[in-house]
Amino acid sequence: MRIRRGGLVHRSLQGLARKARESERERAMLEDALSHAYEGLIITDPDGRILKANQAYARFLGLRLDQMIGRPVTEVVENTRMHIVGRTGVPEIAHTQKIRGREMICSRIPIFEQGKLVAVVGKIIFKDVDDLFAMSGHFRNLKKELDFYKTELNKRLGARYSFDHIVGKDEQLERVKELGRKVARSDTTVLLAGESGTGKELFAHSIHVESARALGPFVKVNCAAIPESLFESELFGYKDGAFTGALRKGKKGKFATADGGTLFLDEISELPVTMQVKLLRALQEKEIEPVGADQPEPVDVRIVAATNRRLEVMLERGEFRHDLYYRLNVVKLDIPPLRERRDDIPVLAESILRQLERETGIPVEGIDAGAEALLRAAPWPGNVRELRNVLEQAMYVKRGPLIARADVAASIGVEGLAEETGAEEPRTLKRLLRVSEESIIRGALRDAKGSRVEAAARLGISRSSMYAKIGQYGLAD
Repeated sequence: MRIRRGGLVHRSLQGLARKARESERERAMLEDALSHAYEGLIITDPDGRILKANQAYARFLGLRLDQMIGRPVTEVVENTRMHIVGRTGVPEIAHTQKIRGREMICSRIPIFEQGKLVAVVGKIIFKDVDDLFAMSGHFRNLKKELDFYKTELNKRLGARYSFDHIVGKDEQLERVKELGRKVARSDTTVLLAGESGTGKELFAHSIHVESARALGPFVKVNCAAIPESLFESELFGYKDGAFTGALRKGKKGKFATADGGTLFLDEISELPVTMQVKLLRALQEKEIEPVGADQPEPVDVRIVAATNRRLEVMLERGEFRHDLYYRLNVVKLDIPPLRERRDDIPVLAESILRQLERETGIPVEGIDAGAEALLRAAPWPGNVRELRNVLEQAMYVKRGPLIARADVAASIGVEGLAEETGAEEPRTLKRLLRVSEESIIRGALRDAKGSRVEAAARLGISRSSMYAKIGQYGLAD
């Protein structure tokens, strides 16, 4: 076919050539912009195969462009989600992504053509790799410094623990921790209820640390340790000359010391009735009146109280004021005893042993199966505090790298276990468990002065199970 200059075909070909040259210029401009961009840029097809990338991205990954182009992005970029965006078509803007050990801010944008997804553009927001690494190191050092000062401040202010220190995966415990975290963000008064040794103080510390008052003081008051005659001056302080022997400059009370922070009233059930009225007034009016003062003083204090006694029973006996009880019992956290979360005992024991290893300098690998079975079956009236005490004693008497059954037997009231299992039968796990259970049942009955109902409650088993065990081991009267 002959093409005539100036003809229709000639003009059409000229137009196509012009558009091709314009497209080539645009492509060259885009390539130049891509290669000189300060940010790291990468383009993949919908299946996640790399189509394009710039030198900044390649330099950041420590690769050459020819080592990237054509490969699946999952083989080149760690923690990438480019292929996921290619599959879903949903853009991801300003997401964090860890690359080469550093947290980056990334965006992943799907590209559509006539309604069809044809590519995905990924962008890491940084200007220069060296500057990025230097800035990342600078922020890392600043974070370490900030964490150090926060730790030191918490030590000086009194709060040392967070919810992360409360070990265990029991569902009941997890629910209490979740509620604790939720209520921590408010200024609501919290009542911690639980047996001695369950970790009420850990919860009090954690609530303070996760609250808006975390940088304020955390002040603990053990209501059972203060003589009744000194309660008022200890809680509210006193002025110069308030009484004989008073300090010349007076003294701040616990409320004033905790101003702007949290006041933890431990063993609130031991607070004298006469002081309950004054405490109620301080909570209602948010002001205190130091001994010898002419007028009250405002205080900004969040109250966390704890009790190992049932305040409801004390109300019936007239030992605790109803109005104070309702003021304290705004949000109540019932902390479960250790016997109700026995599956947590192995992980608790491991955590405690690591602490004791650091404190005593005595190496320990863990506990053996016999010791674990004994710990799981024990009644634990002293809860986690008692468990720590038992393990600490075992650290000093153990003979091998592991804590054995015999190392914990005497501490939890299973006397003579070693002798019972020594010569008569082989020391099989089944035998050890049977002897351990019998000794524990005996101990529980002894502690309950023969009451089978109380012994069953101590062990966290039903009465029918207790009667069956008593029959099994011939412990009936």
